[in-house]
Amino acid sequence: KGFSSTFTGERRPKGDRIFEALGATDELSSAIGLAGEFSSQKGHTFVEQLHKVQCMLQDVGSNLATPLSSAREAHLKRTSFSEKPVLELEQWIDSYSEQLPPLRAFILPSGGRSSAALHLCRAVCRRAERCVVPLVQAGEADPNVAKYLNRLSDYLFVLARYAAMKEGKEEKIYIKPEL
Repeated sequence: KGFSSTFTGERRPKGDRIFEALGATDELSSAIGLAGEFSSQKGHTFVEQLHKVQCMLQDVGSNLATPLSSAREAHLKRTSFSEKPVLELEQWIDSYSEQLPPLRAFILPSGGRSSAALHLCRAVCRRAERCVVPLVQAGEADPNVAKYLNRLSDYLFVLARYAAMKEGKEEKIYIKPEL
């Protein structure tokens, strides 16, 4: 009948912002799974990190599915989201960034299958973040969830560049068309 339940048992319309955010997060996990498969075929060592990210996205979903306005203490204990995964992403970003040449121009999603798939993940991640921010602002989700998605999009960008470099694939540079 167009309604679904949150983890707290609250019934909300399927078009509710919570279910939009959950859907975007699920789509992100699926995109990361695809990028992980492409990357695994190329022997990239970061595939385990992508699997860990997918597991963290399950925790993101649990937090989103537990609106703070209707959550009881028992719910909050099971679905809290700490800052630790955010800090881990920042370490990963620093580690890969140190190995990359500095950016001197805008790059287009490119650089081989692994890289292009990771760029797609980044775009999906940004959409998920845009869905989550209003929930955080409304006091319905933990601010660390939005921080995680924000840092995750940066991680995916750096990882896309790293994959292209490791595979020896050229990243396409933005060139302003002459009109």
